[in-house]
Amino acid sequence: MSTTKRLLNEALKERRRFIIGFIILFFAVAAELIGPVIGMHIIDNYIKTAGEYINMIPIYKLLAVYFIIAIIYAVLSYYQTLVFQTAGSNVIKHLRTNLFEHIQKLPIKYFDNLPAGKVVARITNDTQTILELFTVMLPTYIAGFTNIIGIIIVIFYFNVKVGFVALIVVPLLFFWLMFYRKISDRYNHIVRERNSDMNAMLNESINGMTMIQAFNQEEKIKAEYVALNREYLNNYERIIKLDSLTSHNLMGIIRSGVFLIMIYIFGQSFLSQQATLTAGMMYVLVDYLTRLFNPMFNIVNQLNVLEQARVSSNRVFEMMDETPEPIEKDTINIKNGDVLFDNVSFGYKPNEPVLKKINIHALPGQTIGLVGHTGSGKSSIMNLLFRFYDPTSGKIMIDGIDTSTVTKSSMREGMGIVLQDPYLYTGTILSNITLGDARISRDVAEQALMRVGGHRVLQSLEQGIDTPVVERGATLSSGQRQLISFARALAFNPKILILDEATASIDSETEAMIQEAMDVLKEGRTTFVIAHRLSTIKQADQIIVLDKGEIIEHGNHEELIALNGQYAKMYALQSGRS
Repeated sequence: MSTTKRLLNEALKERRRFIIGFIILFFAVAAELIGPVIGMHIIDNYIKTAGEYINMIPIYKLLAVYFIIAIIYAVLSYYQTLVFQTAGSNVIKHLRTNLFEHIQKLPIKYFDNLPAGKVVARITNDTQTILELFTVMLPTYIAGFTNIIGIIIVIFYFNVKVGFVALIVVPLLFFWLMFYRKISDRYNHIVRERNSDMNAMLNESINGMTMIQAFNQEEKIKAEYVALNREYLNNYERIIKLDSLTSHNLMGIIRSGVFLIMIYIFGQSFLSQQATLTAGMMYVLVDYLTRLFNPMFNIVNQLNVLEQARVSSNRVFEMMDETPEPIEKDTINIKNGDVLFDNVSFGYKPNEPVLKKINIHALPGQTIGLVGHTGSGKSSIMNLLFRFYDPTSGKIMIDGIDTSTVTKSSMREGMGIVLQDPYLYTGTILSNITLGDARISRDVAEQALMRVGGHRVLQSLEQGIDTPVVERGATLSSGQRQLISFARALAFNPKILILDEATASIDSETEAMIQEAMDVLKEGRTTFVIAHRLSTIKQADQIIVLDKGEIIEHGNHEELIALNGQYAKMYALQSGRS
């Protein structure tokens, strides 16, 4: 389906308002076209030669009618604009909501290669441009073409010759619309793309500002941003030059040509003995021709908005066309937390496996430690367990049910995760524990926080659990952020828990505090721990040692030490450092 048809389908959702707008517009155009006829009537019937007496009473009455019609036109124009603006805003509200809802259904792998800034640009900037299409351009074009058609019909009614002259302008306008679209298309695509690139770069730079400043990379980042901005502006300048050629210059030339023809027609009329054109008729024709060019100027001046909206629409619908994750029919209610990886292999890219024939069986309540060098596949196992990705081959079973056959949402209801760098949202400590879920009461949140050692978090905070939290919890220590994320996981009471290197970035003193919280969290839960510090998994029921996506060792701490293999070397190395 073409972009135009898809935009039309979006607009049809507000068909009632648009129809009302069209009706108001029709009467507004009719009111606007009546005015010159009143002027013609006054000139031809009441304004005589200078020596004759002029009866002003009928003129005053007609002028009063003219004034009333002008007020009616102003009121209709106001409501027409209001209705179209409201309808257009609602269309974009629905489109933005649908787009945001759609991206939440896209697989994680879609975002692996698409910077967050580009996603934000499509949801905000591109939809804002489409909003201008519905609220600015669409009313302008509808009103413009309605006026043009109405004026040409009226001109034909009064004078066929002048009507044909006016009619010539319409194909010229359409020809230029097509020509402009062809030329500006490439420039607008580059402008929108570079705008997205700059948004992506800004987002990345703000998130990584600490590293940029720490390594004195400000000038390098600035140079990259300037290069993107330069390309953006170069193409935008080309669009401006094209607009400058088209707007007043193009329409001014056409208008001058039309008026030259009009002068010729008027001259012929007055030089002939028949004198078919009266002064009033000349007035009304000149007035209508002037009015004919006003909507044409408006249409041409909105061409850039039209093209930007078309390009933005393509980008938005391109994202909407991305295939969402399939939604399975069956659900799962995790009661035990029995997890089985059955001969699982996986790769983020075809023919590039990162996991090879993984077999793990975690019994309910057991703790499974995952260790290995960077790139060994630890995080990939967690990604598969949480179904951010699905295995290339093999199966993952929970409580004897193949996870690929049940909805992800029902599966994740019984799972919790704590990341190495826990993400906190803008709000309060309480809202970061409950995540706004009505099932998690304030008492449950407070108890969860206390059980994981929350008094250490709250003792220095005057407002306690209601303390405001800025984005990413930047004003809290790493230990405080981690304890809040532990309380969040505990409050949701999952049967399966994933701890992703939860003590990797904290000091030894804080580690002891976090270790206590971890012990509380693991009670009665099947727990997978990605371990950076092997001391945190010494008590694990099973320890899986990974290397290049394969399990090379398996057992508990004592068994692996006795094996004197890779795990024993890693443990001896860490113990020697401590």
